[in-house]
Amino acid sequence: MRELKFSKGLVASLMLSAAVLAGCNSDGEENASGSDGEQVTVDIFQFKVEFKDQFEDVVAQYEEENPDVNIEITTVGGGEDYGAALRSRFASGNEPAIFNIGGPQDVADWKDNLSDLADTEAAGAALEGTLDGVTVESEVLGLPYNQEGYGFIYNTRLFEEAGIDPASITDFAALEEAVETLDSQKEELGLESVFAFPGKETWVTGLHLSNTFLAPEFDNNVLTAFDAKTVDFKYAEGFKKIVDLQNEYSKQPTVSLDYSQQVEELFSLERVAIIQQGNWAYGSIAGIDPELADNGVGMMPIPVEGMDNAGLPVGVPMYWGVNKQADEKVIEESKAFLDWLYTSDAGKTAVVEDFKFIPAYEGYDTSKITDPMSKAIYDASESGNTIGWVFMGYPTGWGEDVLGANIQKYLSDEASWDEVIDSAKEAWESERAE
Repeated sequence: MRELKFSKGLVASLMLSAAVLAGCNSDGEENASGSDGEQVTVDIFQFKVEFKDQFEDVVAQYEEENPDVNIEITTVGGGEDYGAALRSRFASGNEPAIFNIGGPQDVADWKDNLSDLADTEAAGAALEGTLDGVTVESEVLGLPYNQEGYGFIYNTRLFEEAGIDPASITDFAALEEAVETLDSQKEELGLESVFAFPGKETWVTGLHLSNTFLAPEFDNNVLTAFDAKTVDFKYAEGFKKIVDLQNEYSKQPTVSLDYSQQVEELFSLERVAIIQQGNWAYGSIAGIDPELADNGVGMMPIPVEGMDNAGLPVGVPMYWGVNKQADEKVIEESKAFLDWLYTSDAGKTAVVEDFKFIPAYEGYDTSKITDPMSKAIYDASESGNTIGWVFMGYPTGWGEDVLGANIQKYLSDEASWDEVIDSAKEAWESERAE
């Protein structure tokens, strides 16, 4: 699969097969895409729980404007394994029309089910570089959700009261000093702990955190990671120090601490000062304390020992794929919906103002990006102070099922750090040898 050559292209292709997902209900009207009035059902299977309600509202608006289109949404995410759920859906024969893929590894895994989207308006409006990981030869096989970034989210009030300048935290030593300062003032600051480290969430450790330490190894390029036969873990010691620091100064037990507890129960209620998360957490924080979400949080990079401050990891979290095996009308209506979502005035308003997304497309009023985390990420992206999301090029399942799972064993004192790294290296090489 890795012999496929990835490049940009604008070749259009419409694919047709026997798997029919459209429901027929002729009512004599003509829909927005110029069809003969048949009711077309577009089944969307998506992962982002953070914007589920807002997405459903926008879909209802689209259906009102396009009465011959029925869109059904299934959202699987949060603590659930979206990839496993998607594979189960396809195995059952109940294939969605629109589903999510992560990047080049997912493209290789799902290529037989992905329509070429190069002829869509959205593909033409995508920001430079955002389609690189989903373009194979002349085919664009996915459309970006948005741009996201992550790092250490911190409570600005607590930092100020503790006398800590976040701008001074540019390396591990400075971070360690700040954490020790916060820990020494826990009682005065009303903290239970400095961190809430969600060891239960293997995507936090095995994907996002590992990315910070592997991106330099792969030149910040997801395709370099995808093509790599081996992984060296050049910064494994720095990786260990960040894991250990978070674990030592975290609410315990970290191995059973999940996203909801981390973000909603601990950080949003100001019971901890720092969490490793991204701008997607804004909605959860705002739902509990809007003032904190809008005026009381900042974001800083995770320092990589042995490197200068590498910046915030910024990338496309997921792409929309359209099922090549669906009926032709379903494919066309799926494309039409995604075009509307990202290129119409109504869709663009929803993307920025309702979804709180950082757009991955041209033609947006970025002054409407208002939450502090998204602004920090957008500013970092504009200044080039970012690192890539190479975890989208990891072997299938490697980040969570191997590395993340073994970090859980490390947190539970069931494995040494050397065992974590050695097993991850072996699994990568084995996967890439197949």
